[in-house]
Amino acid sequence: MKAEEIWHASGKELASMIEKGLFLNSQRSIRFYTPSFINYKTKYFRASPTFFPSISITGSSCALKCKHCDGRVLNTMFPAPTPKELIELCRKLKEKGAIGCLISGGCLPDGSVPLDEFVDAIAKVKKELGLTIVVHTGVIELSTAKRLKEAGVDAALLDIIGSDQTIREVYRLEISVKDYDRSLKALHKTGIPFVPHLLVGLHYGKLKGELQALKMISKYSPSAIIMIAFMPIHGTPMEKVDPPSPEDIAKVLVTTRLLMPNIPVALGCMRPKGEHRTRTDTLAVKAGVNAIAFPDEEAIRLAESLGLEISFSPLCCSQIFKDLML
Repeated sequence: MKAEEIWHASGKELASMIEKGLFLNSQRSIRFYTPSFINYKTKYFRASPTFFPSISITGSSCALKCKHCDGRVLNTMFPAPTPKELIELCRKLKEKGAIGCLISGGCLPDGSVPLDEFVDAIAKVKKELGLTIVVHTGVIELSTAKRLKEAGVDAALLDIIGSDQTIREVYRLEISVKDYDRSLKALHKTGIPFVPHLLVGLHYGKLKGELQALKMISKYSPSAIIMIAFMPIHGTPMEKVDPPSPEDIAKVLVTTRLLMPNIPVALGCMRPKGEHRTRTDTLAVKAGVNAIAFPDEEAIRLAESLGLEISFSPLCCSQIFKDLML
């Protein structure tokens, strides 16, 4: 079946195909990730609060204040607004048992994260502490991508948007889809492992540009791809917007698998909770994802019942491409 056919199938038709197990992954295994971003505890696994924390190099500052986030996600991260503070924080985290971290931050008016002044500090952390370092880049220039590669970054993460309208209205950015294409090309050219993120339903909970984004990503052979989903955050301009349905999220997951059959696919940490998550996660297991971050217990039980080999990791799910090599 072709990706375009799946994309235009009704939710009922797609759900039926998924329930029949048509898309189960060929590895017959699934890996569950529980980094320290979220407190996670089930009878299967308990996350450490220190193993893989997230860090913001801009503190709580973000020039964009996107409608879906409004900079509030930054408040959940450790602040390290100077290179010196980043090094000192990573040392303290290492002493407390950290094995890696996500380095992120708010964006500048052009959609980039101000990483250039931090690259030397990141290289120092890699060399002296040996932490697994995952960096969220935002829109990125080739020169910065080369420096991150030289610094030894384990993976570069980049949110990809396939609609100019969404970029303008939700991200409040005066750039275009072409700028995201250029960023993907820069990361691909350097050879740095890169893992694009696609936020399903970013356009006010509706699908708009996701297929275009996937086609764009597929040109550059990413190390893996992570699917996340819009979830209303209290206090943001989009707090009352309904999230995309679990079936819409599953549609994007299956389309991704068909467009990029040899690329690991993960369901990432940002997605609605409660019954919505239960349905999303169980559909994701049947849709053949290689990994899920903070899985619902019902999804774990489903994976076991399907005979999938399950394992847990305290790292970021972006590392699925490495784990599949083990």
